[in-house]
Amino acid sequence: MATITEMREMGDEQLAATLKEASKTLFDNRVKAQTDRLEVPSELRRSRKLIAQIKTLQSERRIKKAAEAAKTAE
Repeated sequence: MATITEMREMGDEQLAATLKEASKTLFDNRVKAQTDRLEVPSELRRSRKLIAQIKTLQSERRIKKAAEAAKTAE
């Protein structure tokens, strides 16, 4: 799992790929949790946290780009 500082250094495409991978992992773990027992139950929490961090970074970048666009439009 990447730390938040490592994720801030990632490009938009790489961040989107990491989000897709984390979402797939979360889905797989949820299925395993319902059908079998997870070896590491805390993995669900880690996946949710990673997804939230990535979405927050994407939102921050989107807001920053919108602010820069509005500033240049003036």
